Amino acid sequence: MQKTTIILSLLVLVLSGCKTQKMNQTMFDERVQKTILIGDANRNGLQTNPFNSWFASQYESYSVDKLALEELNLDALLTTQITIVMGTWCGDSKREVPRFYKILDYLDYDYSLLKIIAVDRNKTGGKLDISELKIKRVPTFIFYNDSKEIGRIIETPKESLEKDLARIVK
Repeated sequence: MQKTTIILSLLVLVLSGCKTQKMNQTMFDERVQKTILIGDANRNGLQTNPFNSWFASQYESYSVDKLALEELNLDALLTTQITIVMGTWCGDSKREVPRFYKILDYLDYDYSLLKIIAVDRNKTGGKLDISELKIKRVPTFIFYNDSKEIGRIIETPKESLEKDLARIVK
């Protein structure tokens, strides 16, 4: 019994020492004088106040270019991991990320393959070290196949989100 108590006590100490990044953390950004998301984020965070107004507006008003998506290799998309680095303070992110979600919804994308990292104006992700991603502008959509980067959409698409997505996911 005493051995079990010691093991449980050690386990509690170890687990309490682990620092995990909570999903959808917010902070007040002095530079933009607004609350922003920072670190790991997801759709739920983008659909809560104060972010939900621009997210819903852009999502609802966007029309997916279904014709452009006919060029997309849907089988390849099933195994493509996507990381989106965005700023909830950034006009381009506010426009492109909800539109991208609408495209992914249309394609019935597996959201377990999607990671969102919200950054501040210095392009840092709070407690997350994202330096290896070499982010210069947001949003940056990074596409991976078997953990190898296969392409990026940086800030604004070259042609359109749908056409750029189809070009990257071959």
